[in-house]
Amino acid sequence: MFKTALMAGVAGAMLTTGSAALAQELTTVNFIMPTPRSILFYPMIVGEALGYFEDEGIEINLLPSATTVPFVAFLTNGSADIAKLDGPQTYQALNAGIPVSVIYEAQQRAPEGIVVPGDSPITSVEELAGKTVGLVSDRDRATLEVALNAVGASIDDVSTVVVGEGGPTLANAFTRQTVDAIAGALPDWIALQANGIEIRDITPEGVAETPANSFVILSERKEEMQGILEGFTRAWSKGAYAASLDRDALGAMTRQAVPEEWQQDEFGWNFIDGATPLNTPVTERYGALRSEAWEKVQAQMIEVGELSAPVDVSTFLDDSFIGPANDFSKEEVAADLEEWKQANGM
Repeated sequence: MFKTALMAGVAGAMLTTGSAALAQELTTVNFIMPTPRSILFYPMIVGEALGYFEDEGIEINLLPSATTVPFVAFLTNGSADIAKLDGPQTYQALNAGIPVSVIYEAQQRAPEGIVVPGDSPITSVEELAGKTVGLVSDRDRATLEVALNAVGASIDDVSTVVVGEGGPTLANAFTRQTVDAIAGALPDWIALQANGIEIRDITPEGVAETPANSFVILSERKEEMQGILEGFTRAWSKGAYAASLDRDALGAMTRQAVPEEWQQDEFGWNFIDGATPLNTPVTERYGALRSEAWEKVQAQMIEVGELSAPVDVSTFLDDSFIGPANDFSKEEVAADLEEWKQANGM
């Protein structure tokens, strides 16, 4: 459930004789996503830097993501209010009878995929038959299954091993040749490159064009969280739009928020360049829900045996938050960004 905190000394409070500064009540939203704060999800960083979440009365409590527990469990046990799930994770929850709703597609392209070392003779997923594929985590098994299925192959055609997270760990898996390919996501590719490993993406075309990292809630909590969810999605959309206006400002904001991803400038910028298409909507409106894309994911999962029966997408795609999420002035966001740049010497 939400927790409430009081933040005193809000700028702009009316000053009257004998009166104290008004206090702004912030609601803490417990949020879980695949990484800690990261360039990968820069709309949150920008939204926080420009004060958009606070404007909506929201303070984000980012839950630890380094867990083998399915993220949906954090929703069902009450630890999380919002979880970022990809398409397969969402369908797995529905298949298990958990009543969840997708309210916003935060990324409409998937950051996950399959890579091989730059000098590998392997040029396509078809050539992985009989090879060993490393999984950054168990969650990447679904990515591998879908990629193999897309070319008419099966997970049974390869051996898999969980190699773990972190640049040195992933680099060792390639340098020691314990795996021929790795299934993971953009942060893992940046980590490999930062550790001197050249890589090549062999993900089949079309596999990445699926809903990824969508905001998911327990359906029963929609009415309770209505106002907060509208504010959360709007702040996220404003952060994404602001980031699209100035690459240098985005670099400065992420450098402040996640300096560990800027230990080398080259890789900080590479991360931004990789994350930008993921956070740029393919739809006219930020976060819009695409029924056809969800049906495509479902068909892939049924084909590989991950789903037992079709699910009517209208039963879990809830587009009632898309209007509020896009209800903001782009001119005001541009002005906010300029004000931030001036305040930060840009």
